[in-house]
Amino acid sequence: MATLYDIIAELRRERATPSASRTLDMVVAELGRTRDNLKQALANLDGQPVPSGGKEVLEELATRARIEGVDDEAVPLSPDELRDSYEPVDASQIGIALILGGSAVIVFGLAIVAFIAALNSILHAS
Repeated sequence: MATLYDIIAELRRERATPSASRTLDMVVAELGRTRDNLKQALANLDGQPVPSGGKEVLEELATRARIEGVDDEAVPLSPDELRDSYEPVDASQIGIALILGGSAVIVFGLAIVAFIAALNSILHAS
């Protein structure tokens, strides 16, 4: 089974023209933005101008990828990429979290006191 990039390499060998090469370069750039999802990449390229003869290259690429079943892959983030995407927590963020948490506890405590006072006044009003 061929991968998406194998299909692109085959198309580069078969169609060794500058316009086909520029078209495939555009596809590869879009694949980087869409995390290797060809359907999304082609949808993004749909409104953009492509070099002459590029539409045929895109159609051939879409057909071959559909046949191989690699046109709509959803590539998840690797554990390393996931870990790298987390922002480090600094001391100021911890301080803000403590202040917000403390104020929430105080507001909750006041709400409980108000509820008990209201309930007490209702029960002892008669």
